[in-house]
Amino acid sequence: MRHAFRVASGLDSMVLGEPQILGQMKDAVRQADAAGGLGTYLHQLFQRTFAVAKEVRSTTEIGAHSVSMAAAAVRLSQRIFDSISGQNVLFIGAGEMIELCATHFAAQNPKSLTVANRTLERGETLAHRFNGAALRLADLPTQLSKFDIVVSCTASSLPIIGLGLVERAVKARRHKPIFMVDLAVPRDIESEVGRLDDVFLYTVDDLASVVQSGVENRQAAVAQAEAIIETRVQSFMHWIDSRAVVPVIQDLHDAGESLRMAELERARKLLAKGEDIDAVLDALSRGLTAKFLHGPQQALHHAQGDERAQLVQLLPQLFRTKR
Repeated sequence: MRHAFRVASGLDSMVLGEPQILGQMKDAVRQADAAGGLGTYLHQLFQRTFAVAKEVRSTTEIGAHSVSMAAAAVRLSQRIFDSISGQNVLFIGAGEMIELCATHFAAQNPKSLTVANRTLERGETLAHRFNGAALRLADLPTQLSKFDIVVSCTASSLPIIGLGLVERAVKARRHKPIFMVDLAVPRDIESEVGRLDDVFLYTVDDLASVVQSGVENRQAAVAQAEAIIETRVQSFMHWIDSRAVVPVIQDLHDAGESLRMAELERARKLLAKGEDIDAVLDALSRGLTAKFLHGPQQALHHAQGDERAQLVQLLPQLFRTKR
C-alpha cells in the first residue's frame, strides 16, 4: 500500500511529481472494476490511493520545483508558452540527456515530439518510446521552422545550429517565438542566436541556476509528501485491523436477530390467543432482556481469577453501565 501511495503521488516517477502515472492507475482500476476484479480490500486501497495522491499534490509543491537540467528546461519553456500541450518539440541528439529531456517534455503531452539525429535509426528508436517522429540531422535546415521548442545535446565539436539557420526559421515562422535549450558542451547553438528578438536561448549555465534554486524546495516537498503517505498508510492498516472483527460483529448480529425473532414469534402467539397487549409487550421486553444478558451472566458466573477480573472491567464498557 505504501508503494501504491508513492507511485500515485509521483514519488517513484522519473519525472518527480508528474501526474501521468496517476491517470494510468485510475484507468487500470476502472478496467479491473469493470471486470469484477476489485474486492473489498483492493477497492478500499485504490480509493485511498487516489485520495492520498490528491492530498499530496494539493498540499505540497512536489511538482513545482526543477531539480534537474531536464526539469529546468521544461520549467523555463513554460515561461514562454502557457501550455506545452500546444507546442511542437524537437530534440537534437539521442544520448542520455536528450532521453531524459524527452521524458520530461513527454509528460506534458506536447502537440508533437520529434528526434533529429545523424543516425536516423537511433533517432527512430528513441522517438518510438514517446510516440514521436524522427528526422535526419541533415534535414534540419528545411524543418527547423516547424518547431516551437528545440532542445539540443550532441557530441559535436562545432555548433550545428548557426545564426543564419535560425534567422531563416524565425522568418518562416513569421516571428512566432521559439524556445531553444543548448545542453551541449561545447555548444551546439551559436551564442549569437540568443540576440534574436524572437528567440529565447538558454545554456547549461542558465539551467544550472534554476536547478540549484529548486533543490531545497523540492526536498522539503518530498519530506512533506512522505509524512502524508506514512500517516495514510497507518490509517489504512488500522482499517484492515478493524476488518478482522467484522465476522464477530456479524455473528453477534445474527445471534441477536435469532433471539428477537424467537421472542417476537412467542408474542404473536400470545396475542393470537387474546392475551392482554400490555402484558404481552411486557413479557416480550423481559424475554429479550433476559436472553440478551444470559450469555454475559453465565460467562461471569463461570469465570475465575484473572478471567473474571477482566470480565468485570469489560462488561460495563460493553453495556455502558456504571460501577
